[in-house]
Amino acid sequence: MQTGMYTETERCVRAVQSKDARFDGWFFTAVLTTRIYCRPSCPVVPPKPENMTFYPSAAACQQAGFRACKRCRPDTSPGSPEWNRRADLVARAMRLIADGVVDREGVPGLAARLGYSTRQVERQLLAELGAGPLALARAQRAQTARILIETTALPMADIAFAAGFSAIRTFNDTVREVFALAPGELRTRATRRSAPDTPSAPDTPGFLSLRLPFRAPLNPDNLFGHLAATAVPGVEEWRDGAYRRTLRLPYGHGVVALTPRPDHIACRLMLSDLRDLTVAISRCRRLLDLDADPVAIDDQLRTDPLLAPLVDKAPGRRVPRTVDEAEFAVRAVLGQQVSTAAARTHAARLVTAHGEPVDDPEGGLTHLFPTPEALAAVDPATLAMPRTRRTTFATLVNQLVDGSLQLGVEHDWSETRARLLALPGFGPWTVDVIAMRGLGDPDAFLPTDLGIRRAAQELGLPSTPAALTARAAAWRPWRAYAVQYLWATDSHPINFLPV
Repeated sequence: MQTGMYTETERCVRAVQSKDARFDGWFFTAVLTTRIYCRPSCPVVPPKPENMTFYPSAAACQQAGFRACKRCRPDTSPGSPEWNRRADLVARAMRLIADGVVDREGVPGLAARLGYSTRQVERQLLAELGAGPLALARAQRAQTARILIETTALPMADIAFAAGFSAIRTFNDTVREVFALAPGELRTRATRRSAPDTPSAPDTPGFLSLRLPFRAPLNPDNLFGHLAATAVPGVEEWRDGAYRRTLRLPYGHGVVALTPRPDHIACRLMLSDLRDLTVAISRCRRLLDLDADPVAIDDQLRTDPLLAPLVDKAPGRRVPRTVDEAEFAVRAVLGQQVSTAAARTHAARLVTAHGEPVDDPEGGLTHLFPTPEALAAVDPATLAMPRTRRTTFATLVNQLVDGSLQLGVEHDWSETRARLLALPGFGPWTVDVIAMRGLGDPDAFLPTDLGIRRAAQELGLPSTPAALTARAAAWRPWRAYAVQYLWATDSHPINFLPV
């Protein structure tokens, strides 16, 4: 599986005929006779090969005049893994579009964040995805609208503006064009059926309930175990089988509860402004690494005979990431050379003193994590840590505030690594942890990490950082996932799903 797979007609036809769900999100099948488009795993009888044509995105299908299949709901398939494994212009643009930048700032804002001209961005997206940024954002708005139509009782006018449409008429026309149903008909249809992939209605006023799809397999142990074991009190918690946390969003704040299920992640969201729904979903998917391609990753790691037993024992491990890159960088500094419990204590003190209070009607969350601006006002002398780490902390937050260091999804990983390494107190371990969990680099590696070195020694891998890095070259570009398998050899709480 790779970029441009939609151009490999025979391969795509085989995937459709076998209803292979692994390819959902990699490409879309448009049927020339019915003018509908589907995911590869659509349950209906596959069309004749001569009636199939293939596109790289739902937006490209819509732009070509095809409507979404009502059976397989192709717009709800997992996103392409390409956007999380690459750091080129198109991948960074797609991460920004998923984060709602086009809706908030327009195409010029998207281009400005990427450091390219509007024409260059549009040309590259069109060449690779068959649709420009406006069409891609429109497809995303349509998906958000459907979620709100099917999971809430909100008036259609409120849904239109919450989903990012500028006018009711545009909202109505788009929904009809994409789903071949009027908004009211879409809601009626949703209430009459109880299909497995239909989001359930919220049972608490103000909450949205939806399902986040992923490519199987997904091992939740280290994913949720890590998030729960390192949870900062007041900002995060494990409650009733769900990881819960507060979210700082463009228009307000939110509270999310994420529960692992066999075939999806159950997501419950409370938002202070519904316009943040698209962004909240995008950040939750990134947090849980839900757009990864576990089959490709595990197949690569199995080529090492010493890693293969770990992969076979518990396949589908994901990299626990973050909903806020700046927050994670601060927490990485707080966690330097201290235990997980001590890092949580340091972070909790900052949250209590400088975080923004929020209400949580369903649990014990109390604050948003402090912004860099709030942390820049902290007197380093009040921090219970060595002087050198206080300097590291102060330098980091000050550079985040003045913009000389930027950690958003639109930035190049190599350039960001170099900027981090230039900061006092930032060694390879801190930079690689931020690259792996904050920036989302799937190839970040931690050869100096104590847990990794212990695992390497136990498995018979080279234990010195240089020798282990040389051996790990065969694991590229998935070394961050190898880290998860190596960490899992330990009995640390990060490796176990909380009870």
